[in-house]
Amino acid sequence: MTAHQTSPPLSVISDLARDMAPSQRFQQLLATIRQVLPCDAAALLQLRGTELIPLAVDGLSTDTLGRHFVTDDHPRLARILLSHEPVRFAADSPLPDPYDGLLHAVEGDLHVHDCLGIALYLQGVPWGVLTLDALNANAFDQIDPAELRYLARLSEAVIRVTELTNQLQSRTEHHQAMTQALVADGQQQLIGSSRAMQQLQREIEMVAHSDLAVLITGETGVGKELVARQVHGLSNRARAPLIYLNCAALPENLVESELFGHTRGAFSGAVQSRVGKFELAHGGTLFLDEVGELPLTVQPKLLRALQSGEVQRVGSDSHHQVDVRIIAASNRDLHREVAEGRFRADLYHRLGVYPIAVPSLRERNKDVLLLAGHFLEQNRRRIGLRGLRLDASAREALLAYSWPGNVRELEHLISRAVLKAQAGQDGNRRLLTISAELLALGGPQSDIPQQTLAATVNTTLPLAQSLRDATEHFQVQLIRQVLEKHQNNQSRAARELGVDRGNFSRLVRRLGI
Repeated sequence: MTAHQTSPPLSVISDLARDMAPSQRFQQLLATIRQVLPCDAAALLQLRGTELIPLAVDGLSTDTLGRHFVTDDHPRLARILLSHEPVRFAADSPLPDPYDGLLHAVEGDLHVHDCLGIALYLQGVPWGVLTLDALNANAFDQIDPAELRYLARLSEAVIRVTELTNQLQSRTEHHQAMTQALVADGQQQLIGSSRAMQQLQREIEMVAHSDLAVLITGETGVGKELVARQVHGLSNRARAPLIYLNCAALPENLVESELFGHTRGAFSGAVQSRVGKFELAHGGTLFLDEVGELPLTVQPKLLRALQSGEVQRVGSDSHHQVDVRIIAASNRDLHREVAEGRFRADLYHRLGVYPIAVPSLRERNKDVLLLAGHFLEQNRRRIGLRGLRLDASAREALLAYSWPGNVRELEHLISRAVLKAQAGQDGNRRLLTISAELLALGGPQSDIPQQTLAATVNTTLPLAQSLRDATEHFQVQLIRQVLEKHQNNQSRAARELGVDRGNFSRLVRRLGI
């Protein structure tokens, strides 16, 4: 608000108090600020633990919303947060700017601009920060600090209205606890604002507080485990353990022991008694990942445990009563597996009381940019870089790609591109830029050796085959060629194909190779 500008009219403040989604209200707040202040970008970030999370940005690239700014890594944000007065940084400040390269108006490195920030408080407790940036190094010379303080009070009022009208206080605390649990486990949060992700979040919140069994379905790499963790974290069992079992990674003769435990001497190699996953999960949640890979011989025993709440250790005559909520996940069509006799219908219905379908990345529109920003920030911290950004060509390439490997493929792609960018640049650069060329999005099978892919694709497929049959035919031909290349060494073949060794062995058996 310079001398020739006026304060926001009451109608604008009234608009901000109207019933609307929190993201819309915050976005409108930033748009209003940019109307009355000479800035090229504004951002509203909420403090959660030791991180500042962007809730709305105006004038910054979309991927900024996917980044989490750890205050220890960003001295400018830390200084703003610790000050009760607006903080303005000199154009020649040696402190790195967290938004370098993220302003929409600039594609290249940005070294000189005007930057200020305001700490926001609710009931005397730090809530977050409001940041303003301008390309003109003198843009904020004429702003009266008193007007900035007024702007802070306006922002705090909008935040209070948002939290009261949407009853977010208790939910925010719960989500923060969930976030801390995920971070402690080295996991990521579900990130995205697309309609598909909003629907997924509603489904999670709807079923989390019940004890219904949940069956999570979706393609490989979409984040089914993260959904399971969030269902558990929002449930009444959140303080109890979440026990994980990958059903595809176990030899068939050990699955029953893993689930129910065993006594000493129950079988060869059982040198001591062991508690199974069901007993470990007592009072909490048992997550059965890749449940479609369970052998048919074990499925009746799992069904009996679900129906009675009793488990019997291998080699024991006694039963143990357990209180366990079941969450299962599979990337296979279990309905089809039931129809073809590979999965019990009664177990399928018992597990799938409440089905949740996780959308593929190609269904999530611009979520790919938020996720890319999240992975860029992770890599920046891990490698110790000062800044990472996507140029316009990279953003276009990410949005245009079909993502057959979903979020996991995006994570690996970003990590590779960052390493390439780092290797090809001067170590003194303030900012590394990821281009479409570094992403190398050549196609969904770009990691498979070209001679192998060509030989497989050129194999003639009968026109009458179903998609499933054609896919299995492709898998058989590809696996046979890779096994032949490695003299039937399954570990090396699995490594070349990027498949878990246990999953690969099961796939080989299922396909009859």
